[in-house]
Amino acid sequence: MWIIWADCDNAKRGELSSPPFFISQPTPPIMHILVTNDDGPPSNQSSPYVHSLVQSLQSAGHTVSVILPHQQRSWIGKAHIVGASVKPTYFRPGTLHQEDGTTHHLPRGSDGEPDDGEGDEWILIDSTPASCVQIGLYHYFKERGPIDVIVSGPNYGRNTTALFALSSGTIGAALEGACCGTRSIALSYAFSSRNHDPVIIAEASGHSVKVIEHLCANWADGVHLYSVNVPLEPGVSENKVLYTDMLQNTWTSGSCFQAVDPTSADDPALQEQQLRDQGEVSGKKPDQTVDSSEKSSYGPRFQHKHFKWAPSFQDVYRSVEESEPGNDGWTVKEQMTSVTPLRANFMPAPGISGEIKLSANQPSLYSFVDCDDSYVQEMVERALTRRLGSASKRVSSISELPDSSAPLFQYREYERLDFEHIMSRPSTSLSSAYIIRKALIRKHYLSNTVSNWISKHPDSILRHHFKPAFDFELDYAEFLDDALLEAYELNESLAKNKERPDSEKEWWILKPGMSDRGQGIRIFNSEDQLREIFEEWEEDSDDESGSEANDDDDDDGDDAEANVGAALDTGIVTSQLRHFLAQPYIDPPLLLPSSSNRKFHIRTYVLASGSLKVYVFKEMLALFAAKTYCAPHEEDEVADLARHLTNTCFQEGGSSNKESVRRFWDLDHHVPGLSADWKEKIFEQICAVTGEVFEAAARGMMVHFQTLPNAFELFGVDFLVDANGDVWLLELNAYPDFAQTGEDLKEAVVGRLFEEVVDVAVKPFFGLGDGAGTDDMKLVADIDLGRNA
Repeated sequence: MWIIWADCDNAKRGELSSPPFFISQPTPPIMHILVTNDDGPPSNQSSPYVHSLVQSLQSAGHTVSVILPHQQRSWIGKAHIVGASVKPTYFRPGTLHQEDGTTHHLPRGSDGEPDDGEGDEWILIDSTPASCVQIGLYHYFKERGPIDVIVSGPNYGRNTTALFALSSGTIGAALEGACCGTRSIALSYAFSSRNHDPVIIAEASGHSVKVIEHLCANWADGVHLYSVNVPLEPGVSENKVLYTDMLQNTWTSGSCFQAVDPTSADDPALQEQQLRDQGEVSGKKPDQTVDSSEKSSYGPRFQHKHFKWAPSFQDVYRSVEESEPGNDGWTVKEQMTSVTPLRANFMPAPGISGEIKLSANQPSLYSFVDCDDSYVQEMVERALTRRLGSASKRVSSISELPDSSAPLFQYREYERLDFEHIMSRPSTSLSSAYIIRKALIRKHYLSNTVSNWISKHPDSILRHHFKPAFDFELDYAEFLDDALLEAYELNESLAKNKERPDSEKEWWILKPGMSDRGQGIRIFNSEDQLREIFEEWEEDSDDESGSEANDDDDDDGDDAEANVGAALDTGIVTSQLRHFLAQPYIDPPLLLPSSSNRKFHIRTYVLASGSLKVYVFKEMLALFAAKTYCAPHEEDEVADLARHLTNTCFQEGGSSNKESVRRFWDLDHHVPGLSADWKEKIFEQICAVTGEVFEAAARGMMVHFQTLPNAFELFGVDFLVDANGDVWLLELNAYPDFAQTGEDLKEAVVGRLFEEVVDVAVKPFFGLGDGAGTDDMKLVADIDLGRNA
């Protein structure tokens, strides 16, 4: 049995010509917000907006508790199910806009399952939106403090005019909250397309957060709840927000039910989808399929038939077209946000009118995103939209700024960054790269950085997590003897190898100091092998020409090709890359049976911000070699580098090969010889080593690593894990190749990474956040270098 109570009314507002009021914009207070809806858990078919809103509220610093119906409950008003025993399940949301969330019969921590306190968990109940409010208010979330406001929505479709509002489960839940004495807001998105554009949804969510914060900070006397309708259109955050009255309208075209053949039994979810398709977008009513006229007197008195809910939305849209400006339906039609103050009874609310000014006309910052890689361009722009919304306005040139002192964030290719603008405006111009960072991103400089630091700090953790390396300069193979005289430790090891059996020889790995993508990497254990490597490169480059790489250029990265010159496959041109590094080869590496015992390294994304905080992003990648690992001494000739090199560029299909790139935290839970928490221990080592190496560069190599208070940079840092579970630092890459992540992990890893960067590095610089670390972006070093903006 259903009991439906939908009783809301609103008083006449002032005319649209009433003067708008303006508000100051203090930092909104942090609130505990209870979110519910009538569309159920995240679903691209029936509930595409709630996950985005929850994330936006959380990004704004609010505590968000979520309780939803376990399925679609539209058109149910403020109903409860009499006599039913309400049962909860527990939902763990997955990736935004992906249907990979999981539902569980018991909450985290039950039946011995570990509860690490990380990750969201929502409550789903097999009842109505109004019941969600009752149970959420009084039976869950008490440990998180009192509920400050209930937000019901965002509804999948508008709830403007009396016809929609009086039946709305979204507004019904807000009414229930108001009846419980809690401020409540019903939020609905008026969509014009079922193509769920994440950028548009993110803008609407960010805009909605601002509206919610404003209403809570300026709650009018006598108002029990607000019904907010947001047009889901590009640029909605830049359009007006108006107080409105609710348009009174009626069904004018007849019954809201359609007679259907009793033998047909459409799925209710399919009916709801068809209703949205034919109503919200087109406003049409489905054709009736059964004649509603009665039979003649010779047949049964009544014709047996079934009835399907099929209201004519055209009645609603016609009433809006014929109405005067100023009501909720008209406002949304004009692509403005409608805010309707209501009371939870049949008495009028006080007259409230005018335009709501959510913020000043100028955005908090201007953003200039200019990337060669469309993969990165898309992710950066999306993160800015999701995390900043209308607070950030995009420009395509610095000349578009209203004045030279306007706050500007540049995320551009290194060589196109306007460093003059950055250096001359330390308090208003933020850069996505430091000017000088050779101490970290060039292999031979990194080796010197670590070596110098260890000599001054013998107890440094780097001593046990970075293989001592020997660098030398070489233009042509004929000068190898002279070069090895400088690298006497390497020379001594190669000499000893002559007397050792193959199984005991020390193997070395050769790396050009300024190459990338595995180019020029070789493995050797004798001087003869090393000489053959250089002679091979000279033969390959006989027909090549080019100038020496510019040693003063600091533009190195995973995808930088300018410094490689005429590289052939994994070869190089020695006359163009004369800095080389030799390190002991790490053998045996950690091998996982589930990945065919292929060697892998860990790609970690590290954020360095200002002068100087260093963060490690918890979502890491495991990049696998193409073939099963074989120790160098077990091969007749180390020619098959596909067993030893883990760069995705050597794999067939590259990063699109699902076997080549995996999420680190999804690797085997149990590995022979390692403890059950081996992944957590590896992450702890990575955090410690990362913090130490950045301090070593910042304090010990100040000429070659110069931080700026108005800059940050993302580095791709590579680590190898040996068979004992010990982590070894390999290298740091500026402008890492994010595209190697592939499409499957694009949103979960790269998308989340850039959103965290906006929260941790961009927002604090412009006074929109505190820069504290998060669960996903762990602060591993906070070094005061005495350089302030």
